[in-house]
Amino acid sequence: MPQWLRDGKFGIYTHWGIYSVPSVGPNATWYANKVYWEPESAERKHHEQTWGKLDQFGYKDFIPLFRGERFDAEQWADLFQRSGARFAGPVAEHHDGFAMWDTKYSPWNSANMGPRRDVVGELAAAIKKRNMKFVAAFHHAENWLYFPTFDKRYDCGDPRYSGLYGFIHERDALPSKAFLDLWKDKIVEVIDKSPTWWTASARTAICC
Repeated sequence: MPQWLRDGKFGIYTHWGIYSVPSVGPNATWYANKVYWEPESAERKHHEQTWGKLDQFGYKDFIPLFRGERFDAEQWADLFQRSGARFAGPVAEHHDGFAMWDTKYSPWNSANMGPRRDVVGELAAAIKKRNMKFVAAFHHAENWLYFPTFDKRYDCGDPRYSGLYGFIHERDALPSKAFLDLWKDKIVEVIDKSPTWWTASARTAICC
């Protein structure tokens, strides 16, 4: 662990993504997992009562509704700084497979869809402007298990949407090399983009 992280003691990282549209359940970031895996869950019942049957309105269909009109990276960074945080940053990619930066590895990203903004890049610039350390968290690992991609009844089992829902595989299969390579490539890409997002001398932490 870098010394600056030990010394910083207090930092903030944020979850914000497609799941903010339905924003239902005790842990809204796991909304889609409950909807697809647990037919009797409160999340599934809410989904079908509000948005329609899952085979007609899937998680991907929330993306056009995830517009982020009020997102202001400067405002967020100012709040982080005033709170006393020494470092801050977003979840660059949650379990749902939607990247919050302009990535070449998937069209399913916030710069290409939804808000059509490079959220990670904007936050990086705003946070570093305030002489704070920038951090980015990757939760890509759970994408392998987050959706039942073997279930052909739903869009998560349609290969056209594998860029979001993840590689189609049997229920108990171990992560493939292709999945692991993609995970690594996305992390490396965010690190390599750093000179365009913040000064080269800035300290950064990447958590996978």
